[in-house]
Amino acid sequence: MNTKKTEKLLMTAIFLYLLIIVFPFIWVTLTSFKPESEIWGSSALKLFADRPTMEHYEALFKAQIFNSLKNSLIISSITTVYVTFIAAFCSYAIARLQFRFKKILLAVILATSMFPQMIVVGPIYRVFVNLGWTNSYYITLPYSMITLPVAIFILITHFSKVPKEMEESATIDGASKLTVFFKIILPLALPGIFTAAIMTFIGVWNEFLLSLTLNSDAYYRTATVAISFLRGQFQIFWGQVTAATVVVTIPTLIIVILFQKQIISGLTSGAVKE
Repeated sequence: MNTKKTEKLLMTAIFLYLLIIVFPFIWVTLTSFKPESEIWGSSALKLFADRPTMEHYEALFKAQIFNSLKNSLIISSITTVYVTFIAAFCSYAIARLQFRFKKILLAVILATSMFPQMIVVGPIYRVFVNLGWTNSYYITLPYSMITLPVAIFILITHFSKVPKEMEESATIDGASKLTVFFKIILPLALPGIFTAAIMTFIGVWNEFLLSLTLNSDAYYRTATVAISFLRGQFQIFWGQVTAATVVVTIPTLIIVILFQKQIISGLTSGAVKE
């Protein structure tokens, strides 16, 4: 009985915790279907709209939010491919090869991910201005710098878990390091690579500060920045803001729902040493 009661209490606590986390998104989604008149005053406390409308979503077409979504998709995809490719080689070298100052190199790589983004925005902005790279897709370069350490950290555990006997056996048979990497190590580390790619994509998709600073032109704005410009001279168009928030959140939500097993597998499979 005690065990059953404990399980019920635990499940209730988990349900309440998830409800608290999900409720803001539910509220934003339902608010996006409310007319502007119902978003303010006593009607704002109602969960469901009295007169549901799609006017806020229609207004997003005029606000060019979908051009911003295109920018976010391009920038996130380019960064993800580049970071995953580089992180795979770096992680393999750190996990499997022996060279001097390896631990120091790993410490430096991980230390770069601990710096607050505010510290590096200024220097990066000055470099971009001098090179003429502002308002362009070159923003993928600083995004790569920010997300690469985390991707390396995720992949190192997976490369370390691959049995060395398999690599040694292939080497004895005459396989080169690159052959071993692509035909043996890489396939076995696919869960980690998949996880690193998804985490990188979501991290870049949700980033705000660098995009706001480096891509101020409306044509190159990402979706998260475009939402902050949905305002007039004296008011903020909260209906459009909530609708844009839903539209921007849907891609990452779909990715997490479709690939949740791979994400969990990738995050946990390298954590237990067999």
